Amino acid sequence: MPNRLAHETSPYLLQHADNPVDWWPWSPEAFEEARRRGVPVLLSVGYSSCHWCHVMAHESFEDQDTADAMNQHFVSVKVDREERPDVDAVYMEAVQAATGHGGWPMTVFLTPDAEPFYFGTYFPPAPRHGMPSFRQVLQGVHQAWDERRGEVDEVAGKITRDLAERELSYGDDQAPGEQELAQALLGLTREYDPQRGGFGGAPKFPPSMVIEFLLRHHARTGAEGALQMARDTCERMARGGIYDQLGGGFARYSVDRDWVVPHFEKMLYDNALLCRGYAHLWRSTGSELARRVALETADFMVRELRTPEGGFASALDADSEEVVSPGERDQQGGAGRREGGTGRHVEGAYYVWTPAQLREVLGDDDAELAARYFGVTEEGTFEEGASVLQLPQRDEVFDAGRIDGIKERMLAARGARPAPGRDDKVVAAWNGLAIAALAETGAYFDRPDLTEAAVAAGDLLVRLHLDEQARIARTSKGGHVGANAGVLEDYADVAEGFLALAAVTGEGVWLEFAGLLTDHILTRFTDDESGALYDTASDAERLIRRPQDPTDNAAPSGWTAAAGALLGYAAHTGSEPHRTAAERALGVVKALGPRVPRFVGWGLAVAEAALDGPREIAVVGPALDDPATTALHRTALLGAAPGAVVAVGTPGSEEFPLLADRPLVDGGPAAYVCRNFTCDAPTTDPDRLRTALEG
Repeated sequence: MPNRLAHETSPYLLQHADNPVDWWPWSPEAFEEARRRGVPVLLSVGYSSCHWCHVMAHESFEDQDTADAMNQHFVSVKVDREERPDVDAVYMEAVQAATGHGGWPMTVFLTPDAEPFYFGTYFPPAPRHGMPSFRQVLQGVHQAWDERRGEVDEVAGKITRDLAERELSYGDDQAPGEQELAQALLGLTREYDPQRGGFGGAPKFPPSMVIEFLLRHHARTGAEGALQMARDTCERMARGGIYDQLGGGFARYSVDRDWVVPHFEKMLYDNALLCRGYAHLWRSTGSELARRVALETADFMVRELRTPEGGFASALDADSEEVVSPGERDQQGGAGRREGGTGRHVEGAYYVWTPAQLREVLGDDDAELAARYFGVTEEGTFEEGASVLQLPQRDEVFDAGRIDGIKERMLAARGARPAPGRDDKVVAAWNGLAIAALAETGAYFDRPDLTEAAVAAGDLLVRLHLDEQARIARTSKGGHVGANAGVLEDYADVAEGFLALAAVTGEGVWLEFAGLLTDHILTRFTDDESGALYDTASDAERLIRRPQDPTDNAAPSGWTAAAGALLGYAAHTGSEPHRTAAERALGVVKALGPRVPRFVGWGLAVAEAALDGPREIAVVGPALDDPATTALHRTALLGAAPGAVVAVGTPGSEEFPLLADRPLVDGGPAAYVCRNFTCDAPTTDPDRLRTALEG
């Protein structure tokens, strides 16, 4: 019989709806029930494409005896961290403070007042590697609750007080200057891996936000070292196993330093950020590899993550059903197995190849060529003799037509394999990132279909996620809006996406919506005295602590994303409150950038824009489809000046403030470039505009 999760919209919660565990969603009613029964709350946090979340679910939450113990002694609450990042952030901070590390699945035991007192992540079904079994943990916590309640309450109270007293070292209220940005670059240089690209050791994550900072720093200063780190890292990732060599798009991270073996889940936010990053790398260098990867990643998002409503799904799972070739099925006796699969779900099964599988699909000659081209070996680079596809050959010349044919046949064969599951919920923030990436990629490479996909996603957010006061809902699924309020990153990333749409489409309504969202940031997320930002609104549900984290993780933090959106909106409109709020928010980047630049990359990129102006470009023409107007508009969009904003329209248009008092020049289209309250003479020549944006 389904439990209380059966009516939720989160795919992750729905995956647990048939567990024998009597799960509750996060709600006041769950804590009231714990209070009524006099038992603790068992909080389990994960997300749909999390490999170890699936493992623990199968080992423990689907086990009747374990479920009986949970149901008897606890009120069990299941949370999708992607729907409730605020709940996740508060208790993850407690887990990390108590254990020195964190991760998902996250397991926390709480009092009925939501105060944490025992922590962990994954627990195995039997004791392993020094870890207690999950059943042992349940028994130990139950015993402590029954026999040492006073001690438990004391621990919970102390932990909660310690969390509440943690004050963020905010720095001052001024944006970083030349010195801090130079120190940040030096810090990145020290952590850079010159042999493999990227920063640090294994596991190695795609540093998309740091790449944006490096490209902007090069554009502003001409620093070749910054450009080389960005270019070499992007090439190494694009040639590695972290990039899907057949279907495009990036996996979550590489388990090794060489980008060979990925953690195979594909997240919308990673692909949106990297698509935009590779498009910006092409804009700076003209790299054909960057162009190819940007377009393939954009096509992957539209093809595999787009929902019927026009938004973008959150993720594809790492796991899928294990593939068995016809030859292997014959040898093992395949009666009862469905075609292509064993019924056993394993990580990476959809993506990896053996030489035998290549021969079955391609024949001997093409299989030999494909193995050499993609680095498929008899020993394998992954598990059980399988290889992750890479592009290891740098010097050998291949027949491009033959390779394209091989890739088409391999992709078709892969399409017949059991596909990874998809988390269909639409997260506002991540869709904002996707909108920005697709709008710009479509404009750069003359792909109006990509821009149209960005507009459709923007329309969905406006129609479904925004209420009459422009308050934003965090998620939707299947055209139904979720119950959870948007957090800071939702307001900031969606505003960023809308600013990109405004620049590309010339439709001022997107700037208006961005203004409504940034106004919420000013009034509901900003501390009036310090200018510090909070991840939840002032009128949001009260947790044991109001979460506040300025460091970038897998995506820009709400804090740094808000700084960027506020700065962009201020550049468009001249709004002093938005500009002041952006500069005050960047004070934390001034403090953190020189010390931990890898973890505040987006903040550093925004600081580059603030230091450069950012530049304001207004293009006026007799009509938007006038060829000369289009040429100037395209040149403006392709300018690499950090954070530059672009408005395009007809003389006298009220769509954009930047177009006010901008006449045609000699009856023809013209571009006006301003920065720091100073404007250049208007130009009608795209080459002159290009030069002005490079200076």
